[in-house]
Amino acid sequence: MGVGRKQQAIREMRGMMRSPGRPTPRRDQRVAFWEAIARGVSSEQAAAPARVASAVGSRWFRDAGGMPPLSLALLSGRYLSFAEREEIAILRAQNLGVREIARQLGRSPSTISRELRRNASTRAFSTPYRATTAQWHAERRAKRPKVAKLTSNDRLCAFVQDRLAGTIARLDGAPVAGPTVRFIGRRHGRRADRRWAKSWSPEQISHRLRLDFPDDQSMRISHEAIYQALYIQGRGALKRELVACLRTGRALRVPRARTRGRGKKFVTPEILISERPAEAEDRAVPGHWEGDLIVGLNSSAIGTLVERTTRFTMLLHLPHMEGHGETPRTKNGPALAGHGAEAVRDAVAAAIATLPGQLRRSLTWDQGAEMAQHAQLRIATGLEIYFCDPHSPWQRGTNENTNGLLRQYFPKGTDLARHPKTDLDAVALALNTRPRKTLGWKTPAEALDELLRCA
Repeated sequence: MGVGRKQQAIREMRGMMRSPGRPTPRRDQRVAFWEAIARGVSSEQAAAPARVASAVGSRWFRDAGGMPPLSLALLSGRYLSFAEREEIAILRAQNLGVREIARQLGRSPSTISRELRRNASTRAFSTPYRATTAQWHAERRAKRPKVAKLTSNDRLCAFVQDRLAGTIARLDGAPVAGPTVRFIGRRHGRRADRRWAKSWSPEQISHRLRLDFPDDQSMRISHEAIYQALYIQGRGALKRELVACLRTGRALRVPRARTRGRGKKFVTPEILISERPAEAEDRAVPGHWEGDLIVGLNSSAIGTLVERTTRFTMLLHLPHMEGHGETPRTKNGPALAGHGAEAVRDAVAAAIATLPGQLRRSLTWDQGAEMAQHAQLRIATGLEIYFCDPHSPWQRGTNENTNGLLRQYFPKGTDLARHPKTDLDAVALALNTRPRKTLGWKTPAEALDELLRCA
């Protein structure tokens, strides 16, 4: 055979065999990645057990919308694993026969024969067996793409899309478009316009279908399938930008384990609110305080301290520090806005120092970074410090109620740094001399004075 005919035969043979193209990640790598994501680690850290680059892990998480696009269940033992395919490749390179390979692996000879025939390499005229290429062939052949319900059922898709992203209307039926918001592939910013829509949750849509179409089984879909259609590219007929119509507006779905691990590093179990003494809970003994910050424009803030039994209020002056608003800032320097950990520690310590000893029992605060130096504060004041559970401001309801009263004097969106300490003392005096229903129409100042006289 001439050289030209031989090269033509090789090209024809290669054309008959499908090339695997660029190597793709194996299933076990992707499963390891998504199992790490389910444990709450970041996408960059989850790339390590999957043995891929951190940039690849970030791309997997972003393209999948934060949801695993494959089942994490273990494959049945009837299928060859990648480790077994590596062993087959090694034994085959040693010129061992099919039956000997099957004997060493504990598999049927027909299984080994079929594996060598179907999943051989296709890069050259000869067909050597390579484990990576064989794994690629097996995973490609095992794919059973299922048509999504929202893709095959136009009526169902229209119902879901209308309840999720449909335009709201006035009482006379005229549509209201709302603000024009461009989808940028990320969650909406703080205090930014959001898209106006009917915004039914996927769970509401799923359950409402059963009421509106009780006899039509084709009009059924789970809320999880709707989420997958929104977040996983190519899974359904819903556009990715419709995630802006969800209540959270998240462009990526966040694993639950990540939200459970969002507590501050300086908060340990022994200082959580569940360990606070019972006398603080039933308000029987004075001296247990609740604290928080009310934040205003330009990172301004005022600290609030409220005594649980008498509702007596003290306000902490937290002015901007020298250099605030100037650039560049000192790296790892103090928070110049005036409500960093050091500033809050000093302000609370100064306020508590003015109180008699029987009013210095405990302080309960949110898990904010401004209380990162709570250990130093406890040493300086003798107060026991406790923290609410994450995202549970209702656990210090007395302080939340007082903050609502203070917003009459310090509205949201205003610069709180313009108020000097004398103004804060005046507002605190106004609240402490205002009769309260919960105190039998006594004022907080009168209730505190009465407790101190009886002590």
